[in-house]
Amino acid sequence: MAEAIATFSLVFIGAGSILAGNDIIGVALAHGLVLMCMVYATAHVSGAHINPAVTVGMLVTKKIGSSKAALYIISQLVGAAVAGFFLAAIFPSAPALNLGTPALASGLPVASGILVEAVLTFFLIFTIFGVAVDKRAPAGFYGLAIGLVLTFDILAGGTLTGAAMNPARAFGPALASGFWENQVVYWIGPIIGAIVAALAYDRVLSSKESQ
Repeated sequence: MAEAIATFSLVFIGAGSILAGNDIIGVALAHGLVLMCMVYATAHVSGAHINPAVTVGMLVTKKIGSSKAALYIISQLVGAAVAGFFLAAIFPSAPALNLGTPALASGLPVASGILVEAVLTFFLIFTIFGVAVDKRAPAGFYGLAIGLVLTFDILAGGTLTGAAMNPARAFGPALASGFWENQVVYWIGPIIGAIVAALAYDRVLSSKESQ
């Protein structure tokens, strides 16, 4: 339930900020602020993954079991889908924006889009491991850091790919709008970035004391 509600909030506020007409700064802040709040609200309940890529990163480093990971991802996708349909009901006259579904910039190849999403997601997952997973990190600042990394990722990559960094963020609005163009970018890129970041931190930077 925590994962579904938190992911609903991210998609509803994030995509909703696009549909409300905000510029990239407003969109970046909306995503970052809602993620920060949801991390603080649910970290003690579910660990605040709020993103299938985060769950995959935790899975490959054995911080979550496969059955629980599957339930987390299903919950995240359900929350994102409900948010997409809520947005469709609230913004019926914004079809050109595809309910805030992320899309590639004109002329950007799919391979480049996957690379952008992988790099941006690397920053996100690396930060999560550094501030929330590693027990050596200063207590109490993880939500702020995670929200800020999402903000600067969107400022840097939002005009290129939409900077989803989260398969659920792309899936929910796509399901409600029927806009599936280049959806594979928002699954392959974030999952690759998450796996590389999680393994890099877990195998190289962590210690037994930080597990």
